[in-house]
Amino acid sequence: MKNDIHPENYRLVVFKDMSNGFQFLTKSCVATKETITYEDGNDYPVYKLEISSASHPFYTGKMNFVDTAGRIDKFNKRYAKKK
Repeated sequence: MKNDIHPENYRLVVFKDMSNGFQFLTKSCVATKETITYEDGNDYPVYKLEISSASHPFYTGKMNFVDTAGRIDKFNKRYAKKK
């Protein structure tokens, strides 16, 4: 293997789905500023997600809208048919 090609900040990170609270722990080098106490009692950096496999309609079989910062309303206003 080549030396010095992998990121140095590769570590365990908790990814948290903000729409339903689902959390999972995996290795990543994503930049984070916050930490969270995970199920095992240890503190890890946390990265907040809008959609994960626990809330995505393809995996859940349910259609739900996750509106962050009014994006759906903004889209509807911009592309509404003029009467």
